[in-house]
Amino acid sequence: MSANAPTPAPAPKPEPKPKPKLVFDDPLDRQSSDDTDQGWGERPSGGDSAADLARFLDEKPPHHV
Repeated sequence: MSANAPTPAPAPKPEPKPKPKLVFDDPLDRQSSDDTDQGWGERPSGGDSAADLARFLDEKPPHHV
């Protein structure tokens, strides 16, 4: 490099992230994931008898084998 080479400009400082706002609403007014069928692990109903049999076999308690 030569002595007359331009010096690189300093990197711009990253802008600080805004602080999260405090929300004072009622959290029970919003639906949570376990308020839905998918939240409880329910499968979408396909109406297929093979799917019903597969679900029965997957969820059958050990004492029903």
